[in-house]
Amino acid sequence: MNQTTVINKICDLNYSGLKEAYLRQIEDPNYLHLSFDERLYGLLDAQEIYTKNKRIATNFKASRIKDKQAALEEIDYSVKRKLDKGVIKDLANMDFIRLHQNIIITGKTGTGKSFLAQALANRAIQNGFKVYYVRVPTLLEEIKIARASGTYTNLIKKYSRFHLLILDDFGISSITNDDATNLFEIIEDRSDLNSSIITSQLPVSKWYDYLNNDTVADAILDRVVHSSHRLELEGESMRKLRSNIRQIK
Repeated sequence: MNQTTVINKICDLNYSGLKEAYLRQIEDPNYLHLSFDERLYGLLDAQEIYTKNKRIATNFKASRIKDKQAALEEIDYSVKRKLDKGVIKDLANMDFIRLHQNIIITGKTGTGKSFLAQALANRAIQNGFKVYYVRVPTLLEEIKIARASGTYTNLIKKYSRFHLLILDDFGISSITNDDATNLFEIIEDRSDLNSSIITSQLPVSKWYDYLNNDTVADAILDRVVHSSHRLELEGESMRKLRSNIRQIK
């Protein structure tokens, strides 16, 4: 049996990672001193890494995250922000997803809520979790369209399958009773099964009044707020600071 036959079989099996590793072994004489088991392990390991990286790339594409470069390593821990590095480090291990816990990030416009949420989301994808990003106004509009078109059940299933759902900009625009109910149903369907990160300019203390629906407000607060990790960002607008830095340069 020659090498061409082996390569053709690898291609038939669509083992792209293994193929690249096999070609390296053929071309590099340093592999000749390795045992059969060592060379085979190297081939299988290369295929596993390739499959993992391909899955991560697919999840990144499907996530709809706007800032795929957002990274926890780039977070600003200046004193004015009152952001505890230890807390972020604990969240970075992704146990909150494994335990089906939620995170609430609040703060004024520009304080980095979305960046932090997306940095956590990017880390989650790198750790093999399925993630989806959506602004709350967009989600509510999707639900309205789905109800009108008879595809609401499919929409609920879509949002239930993600290990982590980023609900950005909660409370940024007015909300109707129907909107509040629709949002609750998304949250309820994921409760105790998956995790969510919610960002909001509104402090949690104002969520009840904002929802303007006592029954729904009680239900949402019970399922999300009381068992969430809460991060309250302070300090100046990060956008303003970055703009000032660019002007100085």
